[in-house]
Amino acid sequence: MRRPRLQSTLARAVVPVAAGIAFFAFLALVLWGVAALIARNGADTSTNLAPTIQEMGSAANLASVIAKDGPIVLNDLIGNDRHIVLNHTGATAAEGWSIHLAHPADRDSTCNVTVVKGTSTFTDCDGRTLAVDDLALPPAGVYPIVNTDGSLSLDLIPD
Repeated sequence: MRRPRLQSTLARAVVPVAAGIAFFAFLALVLWGVAALIARNGADTSTNLAPTIQEMGSAANLASVIAKDGPIVLNDLIGNDRHIVLNHTGATAAEGWSIHLAHPADRDSTCNVTVVKGTSTFTDCDGRTLAVDDLALPPAGVYPIVNTDGSLSLDLIPD
């Protein structure tokens, strides 16, 4: 028996394209369903997607980098409003760590600061020179942690 064949040129051109679009739409719907099932419609972030603790490495190495080059500005990877500054002022690598937001306390997050290399001062969007203590404080619950193995971690999830 002969296979049925589309007669018009237009039908032979459109039907395979429409079938391909329908296939990919069905595939997207299935993948969306699987993702919704895995997420269980939860509003909480998963530690697989967004870890609650950011590992920074050796506290002693970071302290020496900050002593030489000044505080470290860590850029926000998701948006452009949550840049943070990591500073160390302690006598040992286990003490004196602080986190500030990378904008002045008297301005909003659109006024980012840049560190003056080799110092612990910053320049803001208006050209003012600022110290670390002039920067905005992070939300409650955001703080550095010196672990027992000498590594530094940052808890970046607010309370």
